[in-house]
Amino acid sequence: MGNTECVVVQKRLSRFRPEDRPVIEGVFDRLAVIPEKAQKKTQAGNTLTFEMLQASMCMLASESMIRRSYQCMCSIDFGTTAAGKVSTSPTSGVCREQLVIFLADTLQGTAEERAPLVMAMCRNRACPKVVTSEQLTEFLQDLISAIINILVYKGLLQGWKPDKMGDGSQCVKLLAEQMCSELKPTDQGGYDVACLEDWIFRVPQVSLYLEMLVAEGLNVWPSVQPALSLLPPCKETRWKDLQCLLDIPTLMFLAPQLPDRCNSPWSLVFSTLLHGESFTRMVAGLTKCGPTLLLIKDTKGYVFGGFASLSWEVKPQFQGDSRCFLFSVFPRLRVYTATGYNQHFMYLNQNQQTMPNGLGMGGQHRYFGLWLDSDFGHGHSRAQPKCTTFGSPQLSADEEFILDSMEIWAVGIISDLEEFQDEKWMGKRSVLDVDPEVQAMMEMTGKKLHSQGLREPDKDQKY
Repeated sequence: MGNTECVVVQKRLSRFRPEDRPVIEGVFDRLAVIPEKAQKKTQAGNTLTFEMLQASMCMLASESMIRRSYQCMCSIDFGTTAAGKVSTSPTSGVCREQLVIFLADTLQGTAEERAPLVMAMCRNRACPKVVTSEQLTEFLQDLISAIINILVYKGLLQGWKPDKMGDGSQCVKLLAEQMCSELKPTDQGGYDVACLEDWIFRVPQVSLYLEMLVAEGLNVWPSVQPALSLLPPCKETRWKDLQCLLDIPTLMFLAPQLPDRCNSPWSLVFSTLLHGESFTRMVAGLTKCGPTLLLIKDTKGYVFGGFASLSWEVKPQFQGDSRCFLFSVFPRLRVYTATGYNQHFMYLNQNQQTMPNGLGMGGQHRYFGLWLDSDFGHGHSRAQPKCTTFGSPQLSADEEFILDSMEIWAVGIISDLEEFQDEKWMGKRSVLDVDPEVQAMMEMTGKKLHSQGLREPDKDQKY
């Protein structure tokens, strides 16, 4: 190894803690075990072959994803003119220096360093400096599928049961398409290294998935850094009787969209499959349980929902805050956040004659971005052209939809602010205000309420 190559490799190794550097340097020797079928094709100790890499990663990633990784390693140019960059004419076999640079840039690199690696993993040989949206989508499908395999094989599912959930293969494609939708092409079309660098910087999941693929696939956990958890924990779910509307790729997409405090175990508080089609039962499940995630499937197969940032309350006023959002799962995976146009985030009402009865998010009365009527059989998503509160389009197949199934997941804890407001509200009201029946009984027995009119009225009380 020449001086220049030595300097390049040493700079990459310096990114790791001293106790981790031997682990990184030792990966080459550990992988350089020639499979029996490859003994006649190569010499041990000089370079890593595809078969060697496949022997390490075959249980976690598809052959096409392993080949992409191998192609990327072979393409790394650590010469004097482009140290650590990617060559358009890859060598045959991976040398020790190429592997160290690959490990350092995928595990500890910047967006600028990772962009050429992604380019190499989905390279267009006809035009090696630009890739298409289709090529990037295929690369992402391979990468996401590998991450799901890792979660299953390594026991990192956090209580979720893929066999009791939605079609993961279909949603792998949806998640790949969603991630590609964040790309900004060049003026000539296609995506060069600069486009990929900007994309990787703005979409952290790309780097996260690459880190997990390389670390798990080449077995450098847990020495380099702690294992990553891509899924929220799930607890107390009756999987035996459930076919969940969620799937693993959708969870991988939705969980990072939630506020930081929504990292407690998810718990299913209502499901039409488990609890029947009852609005009253639904209200009992979703109130006073902190932030919730609602999922609805209509009879034409569209899946959509909303995130409620605060506990639901039954009252004829809007509630919630700007952390709420609406989302679509099928046929497109998208999230629609607050626009700031109004504060019509959450609405839940029941048994009122003058105000709409049902559950709504966004928009306004009779024109909600998401509405489920209290009769529980139907709802609407009226957004022409978009919902004013969240900027979302029509989420259901038809503007007026018929409910097929629904789930509500409690995803966080009741905030300190909510608890404080409840305590403050209770502290400033007497038992007569809290329980009108007590007040009525006292009046019937002839006792006068001398404090009536002397206490300051509750400003939040509606008459």
